[in-house]
Amino acid sequence: MTMQEAPTFKPKDFATDQDVRWCPGCGDYAILAGVQRALAKQGIAPHAIATIAGIGCSSRFPYYMATYGFHSIHGRAPAIATGLKIARPEMQVWMATGDGDSLSIGGNHFIHLLRRNVDIKVLLFNNRIYGLTKGQYSPTSELGKKTKSTPFGSVDNPFNPVSVAIGAEASFVARTIDVDAKNSADVYAAAAAHVGTAFIEILQNCNIFNDGAWEHLAAKEHRAESTILLEDGKPMIFGANRDKGIRLVGLTPTVVRIGEDGVTEADLWVHQVQDPDPTRTFLLSRMEWPHYPVPIGVLRAVRRPVYDQMLNEQVEAQRKIRKPDLQTLLNGPKSWLVT
Repeated sequence: MTMQEAPTFKPKDFATDQDVRWCPGCGDYAILAGVQRALAKQGIAPHAIATIAGIGCSSRFPYYMATYGFHSIHGRAPAIATGLKIARPEMQVWMATGDGDSLSIGGNHFIHLLRRNVDIKVLLFNNRIYGLTKGQYSPTSELGKKTKSTPFGSVDNPFNPVSVAIGAEASFVARTIDVDAKNSADVYAAAAAHVGTAFIEILQNCNIFNDGAWEHLAAKEHRAESTILLEDGKPMIFGANRDKGIRLVGLTPTVVRIGEDGVTEADLWVHQVQDPDPTRTFLLSRMEWPHYPVPIGVLRAVRRPVYDQMLNEQVEAQRKIRKPDLQTLLNGPKSWLVT
């Protein structure tokens, strides 16, 4: 290999010898395979990557990744991932979490990770249920959802993870579907290349406790009508015949049919991932079926100061300052000796 040649890897280089212990048919298998393919393509060695997880079905991820890894505690993966990235800034850090792990007990850690813009890639598996603990409702379960813990229907209004991320001003926000290999590959690659917190909501199926939660979006026969693939710099068009679009009327997204009432592609909302104002991106996040097609792909990718870089710059600056001895620090500028 010459000095100019980049190392090449295969997905199997990122797979361990551990038996993958998810339920047969679980959407996590597709996510694992997709991430392994994406990591192989970027040309970074497995030992230069770390995978951190909290608690939940999704959080078994580190066992199956031939990278450094840490299966941490419930909701605290952001704290551990942040510490790792600060201590070892040269490593690429990925975090696997679920809708319960990040949006319930870990909600506070999650939003602060996003607002700080730590250089971490966040994979949030959203199956709208607690799968590991056998089918209780989660923070993303729909209103009225009947589960083992809500036999009369949930009275909690669910979180929209993408809206939460944009509200916290995450610098990179994307959404994909577990079985959509093409879009997932593009999203994972874009997240890997982003400098800052890259948040990806993955609509994932739990075929045991919440089967078909995303069927209206994931099934091939529905996907063209119920989702809209976002492309940077291009008008928002969807539909099996590519004859529908989204027009922004003031601050209201409106579904229109191209060719009717004089509507042309030039009248449609043009997606801009680098829009510095999150207002329009937040409007996108509120588009939900059946009133709108659900946006899939990269919603936002902007440059912002990166937390771990700035913190390490401060640490380096402090090293250059002459420090007094410990006793002087303890005494402080105002102290008295009492005899």
